[in-house]
Amino acid sequence: MAAGIGSIRLTDKPLIVCDVDDVVLQFATPFAAFLESCGHRLIPRSFKLTGNIVSGHDETVLEASAVQSLIDDFFTAQESWQTPFAEAVEALHTLAGTADLVFLTAMPPRHTDARRRLLDELTLSYPLIAADEAKGPLVAALHAGRPLPVAFVDDMAHNLHSVGEHVPDCLLIYMPPPVEIHTFAPPPQAHVHKAVDWVEAKSMIATHFSI
Repeated sequence: MAAGIGSIRLTDKPLIVCDVDDVVLQFATPFAAFLESCGHRLIPRSFKLTGNIVSGHDETVLEASAVQSLIDDFFTAQESWQTPFAEAVEALHTLAGTADLVFLTAMPPRHTDARRRLLDELTLSYPLIAADEAKGPLVAALHAGRPLPVAFVDDMAHNLHSVGEHVPDCLLIYMPPPVEIHTFAPPPQAHVHKAVDWVEAKSMIATHFSI
């Protein structure tokens, strides 16, 4: 189980668990700019990074190990590259007024401190869990079967399906970013609700929580 999850103390309010990359903070767009600064290019041809990042010099496709190294370098430097989506900060502050809010980000835990600093700088000082594990068991452990509403927001279908399997009464919100590579993403199942932006997501969550 992800480190730190046991230290999060929830109140008697509903729970919102929210992904970070390409949900709260832009990822695909600044990562493409970061690649350009390193002499590479992202050419979206499928919904993955490996195989779609090429050398700007000769169009050679970068090997998986090189791609992973670039992702790691980007997360190390995230404070210089990543910015929030429109309405994200305001919407999250509004929702956190009547609910517990926890960020669950799919990234190597070694980058937690940089992510924490960036979120704090944006006044998003809510609990943060960084993990490489499946999100369903983590949300289930966090919610712990409380008789209160719970919502989960993510841009990846498999994460939403995982949470749906482990927390059946959870409101699942799919919020893909408006970037080309996401047009290749597999769609979520029918029981998942799609939101085009944080204004719509906030409305969905408020309705689910009967706020």
